[in-house]
Amino acid sequence: MTDAIALSTHAPTDTLVFDARGAVPAGQYFAEVLALAPRLAGAGHVINLCADRYAFMVGLGAALAAGVPTLMPSSTAVATVSALAARYPALMGLHDEPQRPAALPAPVAAVRVPDSDQTLTWADTPMIAADQLAAIVFTSGSQGEPTPHLKHWGKLCLNAAAESARLSAAGMALVATVPAQHMYGFESSVLLTLHGGASCWRGKPFYPADVTAALAAAPRPRMLVITPFHLGAVLDAGLPLPACESLLCATAPLPLALAERAEAAFGAPLYEIYGCTESGQIASRRTCAQTDWQLLPGVRMEHDTAGAWVHGGHVEARVRLPDVIEPAPKGRFQLVGRHADMVNIAGKRTSIAYLNAQLLALQGVKDGCFVWQEKRDGAHIERLAALCVAPSLDARQVLAQLRTRIDPAFLPRPLLMVAAIPRNATGKLVRSDALALLRVRRDAEA
Repeated sequence: MTDAIALSTHAPTDTLVFDARGAVPAGQYFAEVLALAPRLAGAGHVINLCADRYAFMVGLGAALAAGVPTLMPSSTAVATVSALAARYPALMGLHDEPQRPAALPAPVAAVRVPDSDQTLTWADTPMIAADQLAAIVFTSGSQGEPTPHLKHWGKLCLNAAAESARLSAAGMALVATVPAQHMYGFESSVLLTLHGGASCWRGKPFYPADVTAALAAAPRPRMLVITPFHLGAVLDAGLPLPACESLLCATAPLPLALAERAEAAFGAPLYEIYGCTESGQIASRRTCAQTDWQLLPGVRMEHDTAGAWVHGGHVEARVRLPDVIEPAPKGRFQLVGRHADMVNIAGKRTSIAYLNAQLLALQGVKDGCFVWQEKRDGAHIERLAALCVAPSLDARQVLAQLRTRIDPAFLPRPLLMVAAIPRNATGKLVRSDALALLRVRRDAEA
């Protein structure tokens, strides 16, 4: 008989989520999950568009209880959802908006996830088979079609337990700026709540004032789950910062100077999580104290001519990592950069991540990024460009500082001063928008 694992390790009386209105106990959550599950029984798969983190968790739990996998694409644009509907018959959309969201094309059935104001008799946790397919997450395929990666319930529970053990997250109140649909937000807010002993703020604060207000309303001890982009914005806002016991950061390289500034401002340790969609999170470090990364409990790493591979623990299969990785003593490792971001110009080699770190470390630079230039036919040019946000500087001054940090072969041509870097909701660069800015500059100079 297949082993069964509880939907959550919380007892019915434990707080699962909270917001300014108060706490929602786990028993109420279990009741709402069981009430929604029968409505999903006819679905082949669901796609969960709920913005409210608690509503997302109700939808996820109901799908698990109904035996229906949740699709988690990197985008919820209409075209993406339409492609998924063609690929996965009987797709059902879950949402928490008053009306059917525009992101759900007409052929997709829609179910609104009820909020927690309804009165239901508390229930005990549903039990889910460990080998049940819980989620299908997607990466960009080599031919442009998203590649699915399967996540089973038992492995996801191991994932949360490993992260919780490393970060001492049990009992923490989590405030996360990343959406529940993003792999980092899914692991470090939803799963860390369900199977890591934490509780979480049900909203998704974005602006600095929203982040600080959510932290102030959260019970202690608190953990802020954030991206480097949002962290910098919170620190730059100059708002009073509520006390916080721990900070967690991921999705992009974190400059050491920003990590040190955050630890000083919050008076709390800052940890980074590393991983990829295929493997899930696999390692952590305290950025201000360690350059090496330490694997999470149960995860193993091997190296061969193709690169670094991870397996074991919560990792579903043997996965080749997308980064250039160098082994370090005592089973640790260092990140060099993404395979796709390695730069070789005139026989000299570096990474986009390293160059970005040097740009962001400059005095007066608020944000910035390096990008490969492209010809009009879309091919790469063997030369780099950069976008930079530095209100008090001009391009000449920025380049003068860069010359003291990087080899002249990697100096950006051009360096375009802009008001803001095009980034998505998790702070990642939108490359197509960055290239569009550079094309406007190139066309203007033609």
